[in-house]
Amino acid sequence: MKSIEQDDVPDNWPPEPGKGRRGRILRGGGGRPPIVVAVAGALFLVLVLLTLGLMVTGKMGVANVADTEVAVKVNYLTGGKEVITTPGIKLYLPLAQEIFIIDRKAQQFLMEGSRARGNDHVEKLTVRASDGSNFWFDSLIVHYEIIPGDADTVLEDSGPADAYKEEWVRALARSVLRDEFGRYTAVQVANPTVYNAAPAAAKDRLNELFEPHGIRVTNIPVPNPKFDPEYERAIETRKEADQEIQRLIAEVDKIEQERGQRLAAVEKEKGVEMQELEGDLTKALLAAQERAILLKRGADAFAVERIAQGQAEEAQLIETARGNEAKYRKEAEGIEKQALALEQRGEVVVREAIISKLMDIRFTLLPYSRDPAPQRLEHLADGLLPGGKE
Repeated sequence: MKSIEQDDVPDNWPPEPGKGRRGRILRGGGGRPPIVVAVAGALFLVLVLLTLGLMVTGKMGVANVADTEVAVKVNYLTGGKEVITTPGIKLYLPLAQEIFIIDRKAQQFLMEGSRARGNDHVEKLTVRASDGSNFWFDSLIVHYEIIPGDADTVLEDSGPADAYKEEWVRALARSVLRDEFGRYTAVQVANPTVYNAAPAAAKDRLNELFEPHGIRVTNIPVPNPKFDPEYERAIETRKEADQEIQRLIAEVDKIEQERGQRLAAVEKEKGVEMQELEGDLTKALLAAQERAILLKRGADAFAVERIAQGQAEEAQLIETARGNEAKYRKEAEGIEKQALALEQRGEVVVREAIISKLMDIRFTLLPYSRDPAPQRLEHLADGLLPGGKE
């Protein structure tokens, strides 16, 4: 490499300002700064202003998410969204990305007083009942919260920060509660079972409306409704009457319980007596069955004995009959022989028989003849004469 000697340096070096080729390049001619320097300065100024703007707006690419918050990272280049539910320091690319932080603590929508004071505090709820009367609640609170996993939906539907409160909660909560309580009459609303059922129905309806937008209602505690003084007195009278009815119902229940207890005691006592009677009847039945067995056995023995006696008498009668048969057969044979003899002897035998009979008859003869030509004989009993004389 050639060294630079003193003789090689031109006489006019260094050139004067504004003269020579190098001077012209640096100065740009005419005394104006070069274009590169101007552009660089402009870019530097823009960066400074942008940095100041990011510092003022807090969008320096770093976001701190608290444990009571949820964040949504939006990518402006791709249009994508990321829900961040874990607390801590989160980084993003300024201008190309942005993190929106939403409070996820339990919120309260208060209806109290005579005028609205913000999205979370509006005037008291007044309801027109189905019978045309009016009632109100001095203070009514709707407890709600965003659904952490649906924070991107909240951001997309309502916008950043607390915009969802005005967009959905304030716009719908009052009307839904008014509709649900307005289904009943004032008398019905004064009944605790009703004004506890209405907010439950309102909660279900609100959740149907809110949940698609990333919001949910957790609780709606309802105090006693308020009425006009005259109506309050009527309701109080009605309550006292209802209490008296409940007391009477309780008294009836008590009487029925006592009746049931007495009936149970009587049934128990009668059950014991029934068991005793059944035991006695069982014993009597067993004794009767034993007596029946003994009687049956005695009857069987008596029957056997009588059968034996009958058979013996039958045999004896058969023998007697056989003897009588032989005896009477012989007698019949004798009679038959007598008949034959009578048949052979004729009138002689008849006369003998008549004579034999007449021999046993006592005759009384009179010394005169009543009939000179008697054709018959008369027999007087005990030898009496006609007219009762002997």
